[in-house]
Amino acid sequence: NTSAHDLSRPGHIFPLIAKSGGVLRRTGHTEAAIDFARLAGMLPAGVIVEIMNEDGTMARLPQLIEVAKKFDLKIVSIENLVSYRMQNDSLIVKKVDHEINTQYGPFRLRAYEQTTNGNVHLALTKGSWNVNDVVLTRIHSSKFTNDILGTLTGSIRKGLDDIFKLINVAEKGAILFINHEQTPENLLSRIRILKQMQEDGKDNIAPPMKMDFKDFGIGAQILHDLKIQKLKVISNSKQAPRIGITGYGITIAGYQNY
Repeated sequence: NTSAHDLSRPGHIFPLIAKSGGVLRRTGHTEAAIDFARLAGMLPAGVIVEIMNEDGTMARLPQLIEVAKKFDLKIVSIENLVSYRMQNDSLIVKKVDHEINTQYGPFRLRAYEQTTNGNVHLALTKGSWNVNDVVLTRIHSSKFTNDILGTLTGSIRKGLDDIFKLINVAEKGAILFINHEQTPENLLSRIRILKQMQEDGKDNIAPPMKMDFKDFGIGAQILHDLKIQKLKVISNSKQAPRIGITGYGITIAGYQNY
């Protein structure tokens, strides 16, 4: 019966709120704790505890296996949990699927509604592939079309031009637009960084929106629907999501700069 106002913050206990949809939305320990409790038929709440080694360092998998043997505990990875839920649940419903003519040529457009919040996510694909093919893929995990800073500095248009050019040259590929809201703190931080860049005479390009690389689940489920299992990620950085990604049945085979 504890509610938020019963807890002192900051304090020794840090209350966390899981993303709606659990590990199919975000591959975090918070979401995993809630999913385990819910799947066990219990109240969707849990306690997360960091296990430490005797010297005070964080225990990693080899040490955790020894702890599990000593106390007769079971070990389940987030990948295991994601894989189980992928066989039984989905957080997306496909609403649109047809060909569309764009300024970059013809593409196939699919629109997916997220069941947990009603957000609509888009996938544009070109060409066809087999399940074992490595597919050139770009995942925009931001509210791309409403990024006013990117629009004002021209970085959105240039980025799209370069990405579509790569896919047209390859004659097959996919671009996902994941509809995430931008937080006020993120926008203010980006404005300050852009101002400093302009004062320093650097490139007039808005810094990218911050994203949680564990918050990959919706895009992964769309890739699953597109029959894409092996990605060549279009990105200028290698900060690709790793936690839980194998549970989605997805492998990152490489990167392509744009």
